[in-house]
Formats: sequence, structure tokens, C-alpha cells
Amino acid sequence: MRVFSAIALTCATCLFSNASASEEDFLKSIEGQWTGGGAVLTKLGGSKVDVSCKMQSDANLSSFSMNGSCRAFAVVTRSFTAKVKASGEAYSGIYVGASGKPSKLVGSRDGNTIKLDVTWANKIYGDRQAKMTIEKVGEDGLRIRTIDRDPASGKSIVTTQLELRRR
Repeated sequence: MRVFSAIALTCATCLFSNASASEEDFLKSIEGQWTGGGAVLTKLGGSKVDVSCKMQSDANLSSFSMNGSCRAFAVVTRSFTAKVKASGEAYSGIYVGASGKPSKLVGSRDGNTIKLDVTWANKIYGDRQAKMTIEKVGEDGLRIRTIDRDPASGKSIVTTQLELRRR
């Protein structure tokens, strides 16, 4: 289900590289167990579905990993993983979600937000491109968004928005 691909992508970030000290500090700040929820658009023009998610993230020096799952309708659960390399403030890597196929991630960090361009493994919402942000909110919050473009109108649409808290 592509809805869960968007969720998992937005939730998934793991970093391996020679990141700078400030990148290491930032990555370490998103280590831990996370829970929360939000809404996911099931299809363009459709309604949003409420989801709940949990993730475990681990960090050391310049690497960071997140693995988790999101649940909708109390019975449908999808798992996800991602691996992203940090080189200074530049990020690149892959995400594997419900499809089992790797999607490409490329971006950078701006303050407390990692901004990624996504190239899905398959077409989602009419194309293979999307934007994702992972924003550190205070000490114990993480806001994750996936934004896609409606091919009919050209307008940007938030397809996933999650608000997570450290457990």
C-alpha cells in the first residue's frame, strides 16, 4: 500500500558517514524510541487516514538508524527501514518500505530540519518524485512530512504528516 510507503519513508532515516561534529550531535539528538501518530492521504483527492507509529532509532558517532512500523485501521501494519549517508550537511541514501523496493533520498539539513528529495521506486500519486522533511521539535518531538505534487493541478499536497514524541 503506497500510503504506508510514504509514512515509512518520512519516518525512516539512518545515517552512516564521516559527518561533521554538528551533524553527529544532531543525529544523536534523534536517537531513541518514538511513538505518535498523524494522518496519511490514501490517494490524491481522497480522504486522510489516521495512523499510529512506533520507531526505534540508534546513533553512534556519525551513524544513525531508524526501524519501525505504522498502523492504520487497527489491523493494517507496515514496516520500514532506511539508510542515509551524511557528508557534512549533505544527505543521501535509500528507503525500503511496504513495496520492498529501494527509493532514493537526497538532501541536506537546514537547522533542525532534514530536507530530502525522494525518488520512489515506483510511481506514487502519479509520479516518482516527492519532498520529505524530518524536523526536530524541542527536546522530545519529531515532525515528519511528505509532500507530493498533484499532477492535475500542479499544487503541492501534504500526503503524510506525523507528530512523534520520544518515549
